[in-house]
Amino acid sequence: MIKTIIIDDEPLAGQLVEEYLEDYPNFEVVKVCLDGFQGLKAIQEFGPDLIFLDVQMPKISGFEMLELLDKPPGVIFTTAFDAYAMKAFDAHAIDYLLKPYSKDRFAQAIGKFLQHGAGSEIDNLLSSHHPMGEEFASRIVLKEKGEIKVVPVQEVKYFEANDDYVNIYLSNQKFLKNKTLKFFESVLDPKLFVRVHRSYLVKVSEISRIEPYEKDGHIVRLRGDEVIPVSRSGMNKLKSVLGV
Repeated sequence: MIKTIIIDDEPLAGQLVEEYLEDYPNFEVVKVCLDGFQGLKAIQEFGPDLIFLDVQMPKISGFEMLELLDKPPGVIFTTAFDAYAMKAFDAHAIDYLLKPYSKDRFAQAIGKFLQHGAGSEIDNLLSSHHPMGEEFASRIVLKEKGEIKVVPVQEVKYFEANDDYVNIYLSNQKFLKNKTLKFFESVLDPKLFVRVHRSYLVKVSEISRIEPYEKDGHIVRLRGDEVIPVSRSGMNKLKSVLGV
């Protein structure tokens, strides 16, 4: 049996998936969830082979929920976004169902899953997508000691590379997320956050001053008196953003 979970904040949309799955006796729906929090808990509890996942949901989006999973299952996205916005999925061999969808289109998605299984390149998608419906990210979703935290971007002071992770510094807290600085650089507003060094991405408004350091080098001091090194290319980026 292929264990399946449906995650969609529209009950009728979830019921439609259940109805269509009745034609596939080897698929077992073990849970229907109405938001990403419920979905995350159900995935951890049941370890499904496949999930039908809505993209835009309250609390946390489908993408944000996937970021919290160590090993995402196979995914068929369900969404009301238009086909042009979803072209990125095709490039990563992940299928999606554009609402409203027919039984024939549903069958195509099932066939694609059976052919590719959980081998769809979820990690590639998560590392390249921008927030749906937003030009730049406005929040960061984290998992801390089993709890989900949603951190507004405006509360972040700077990011620091830490091997395959990134340290995220707030005024009085530090979080760890399994992402790269390159990812955050791509989804955050470049007018607000600048990659000043290969290991640091800094919020511009947190910089109190820029000081020379050693030969042709520089550092930035933040409002909390943290000291961040600045590379030559980082200095050029800062000058461009600051208009100096």
